[in-house]
Amino acid sequence: MQEFIKKIVAIQSSLNAPKNQYNSFGKYKYRSCEDILEALKPLLSQHGLVQTITDSVEFLGERYYIKASVVVTDGVNRIENAAMAREEESKKGMDASQLTGATSSYARKYALNGMWCIDDSKDADTNEHTAQTSNQSASNKQSQSHTQQANQQSWKIDRSQLAKLENAIMQKGYSVQSACEVWNIGALAEIEKTAFNSYMAAVNEWPAANAA
Repeated sequence: MQEFIKKIVAIQSSLNAPKNQYNSFGKYKYRSCEDILEALKPLLSQHGLVQTITDSVEFLGERYYIKASVVVTDGVNRIENAAMAREEESKKGMDASQLTGATSSYARKYALNGMWCIDDSKDADTNEHTAQTSNQSASNKQSQSHTQQANQQSWKIDRSQLAKLENAIMQKGYSVQSACEVWNIGALAEIEKTAFNSYMAAVNEWPAANAA
């Protein structure tokens, strides 16, 4: 097992997946699931590892989610990571099959990110980037008073609640990043105190990530 982990760490350290895609509408560069896979293939071959990616459909609350699971094995040992993405009810210019395919690609990308320690937190297709862009635009307007900011911060969950929620998510076998994607938030710290119990209840109802 130790040698297997060393191989995983070696690939995580040497993987280079540049942002080769360009979104002309948003004017930003990004990496796709296919870009990551292209960069991974020679490294996996070099270390004698096999990677598979599978999709499943999960029903949470009143919405369907695509769960992508990445498994890497040497034939004896294995390691797995999963991520989830929610299908939009509709999207202009896409039929149902295209919408599911796009959601699958998005979930697979973030499952690969978690497996290989690729930091996409500032990519233009993430909630964090959207929030960051909005904040930059808002900074040109009149800023809120320090009192307002302090009051708003007091509405958010505290460190103890944050730790409990993170622990519950990880015990279910999911990453905090995938949970944020499910809830369409940039970070768990954005959750308001009054909604804490609802989020905990939702996590407790999730199926275990490793359930067959």
